Amino acid sequence: EEQFVESGGGLVQAGGSLSLSCSVSGVRFESYAIVWVRQGPGVPREGVACISSTDRKPFYGGSAKGRFAVSIDKDKKTASLRLTSLEPEDTAVYYCGVNYPYCGGNVDQAHSWGQGTQVTVSS
Repeated sequence: EEQFVESGGGLVQAGGSLSLSCSVSGVRFESYAIVWVRQGPGVPREGVACISSTDRKPFYGGSAKGRFAVSIDKDKKTASLRLTSLEPEDTAVYYCGVNYPYCGGNVDQAHSWGQGTQVTVSS
């Protein structure tokens, strides 16, 4: 069973930046993808980003394009999500998950999920 350690959330002012980290242990296969989604108050869960361990090609959800950047350290099984130009609408719990064997163009599907880290953006 996969286990996740997520960190980096917090309170930031609008226009600011944060970096989230997700480390996964118990990854079952050599080829995997780390997925980020978010759940804001009163809104549906939204896919944010996905990156595969094989080609490190990132995929982004609509609201993330141009503002967020995902990266991966395949050997450490750790992914980072850099959030920039944050807006109050980005306030949410950000969850990372792992999928197999790659993103497949999806940014909201995973085999299992972590506990999430809270990001709060003040106006």
